[in-house]
Amino acid sequence: MTDEILLREDRGAVTHLTLNAPGSLNALSDAMLARLTDSFQDLMTSDTQRVIVLKGTGKAFCAGHDLKEMKAKREGGSGAAELRDLFDRCARMMQVIPRLPQPVIAQTHGIATAAGCQLVASCDMAVSAESCRFGVNGVNIGLFCSTPMVALSRNAPRKQVFEMLTTGEFIDAARARDLGLVNRVVPDNALDQEAEALATLVASKLGTAVRIGKRAFYDQIDLPLDKAYALTGAVMVENMLDKGTAEGVDAFIEKRKPDWNQPG
Repeated sequence: MTDEILLREDRGAVTHLTLNAPGSLNALSDAMLARLTDSFQDLMTSDTQRVIVLKGTGKAFCAGHDLKEMKAKREGGSGAAELRDLFDRCARMMQVIPRLPQPVIAQTHGIATAAGCQLVASCDMAVSAESCRFGVNGVNIGLFCSTPMVALSRNAPRKQVFEMLTTGEFIDAARARDLGLVNRVVPDNALDQEAEALATLVASKLGTAVRIGKRAFYDQIDLPLDKAYALTGAVMVENMLDKGTAEGVDAFIEKRKPDWNQPG
């Protein structure tokens, strides 16, 4: 296995990003945060990649922040400043995900805990192995998962999230699906296949339509109802005037498959 802590593989229009630090359960170390941020920034301007699958090697998807690094920052000469810088960098990385033009699918196995659970919640969709467990367990060591709860509380009902945060207990994949944290739960041995199938299906759609739609999805979601309709009405006009959409509409009327042989 390569020493690269983040691996990238492009399979046609689907990009696979693999957290590759199994010894730390793919912890979000300083180096991992930097590599994720750089990779996302590179994909932000891609005209060819339509979907991103985010997964991990080894026994876990991601166990959250690197506690050894956090301990070293706390004990350093400027502990508070270093720790705040860490959480700010992590928050910026998480917030890039909904701004990416490509839908991002978390492919989870093993455990996704603390900031690792936050990472799942920050992705647009998630496919989980049925044996995977999810938690925001920091309270068990006296560290309330305050930053992970931002994304998690925007995915799942607040009372259920608060219970997870205050008990430090894990939930299983089926419960995570019921709460809205993941979309699909599949047998462990089918995880790669099912995540790839979902990514390929999404990538088969008109790239410009998905990009326009993802942007609008996040732009409208916290707006008042009237403003959300005003925004999305303008987005529908933008989408309808796209040449690829014109081809799709013509193909539907003419009862044929659309020809979307174009980049994007």
